[in-house]
Amino acid sequence: MQGMGETAGEACPFEFNFDEKTFKPGDTVSYRVGGSLEGFPFVGTLVEVHADFVLIAGDPNEPDKHYRGTRESRPFVEYAEV
Repeated sequence: MQGMGETAGEACPFEFNFDEKTFKPGDTVSYRVGGSLEGFPFVGTLVEVHADFVLIAGDPNEPDKHYRGTRESRPFVEYAEV
């Protein structure tokens, strides 16, 4: 995610875990949302990791709100969750 800052070549300030096999609570992930938010990248922190889904804290203004996402390199969250 190069070039996201004002300075040319500036790196993204986040370090993401894209390996769903190594997900653990506290990891920062890039996740996707369906519906009208399709195509926009979102950043969140894994709260829980299960065999087939994850719980993501994705809204810093609502830290107790968690989104259920798929367990894949960039979890997918249904639009209704957000």
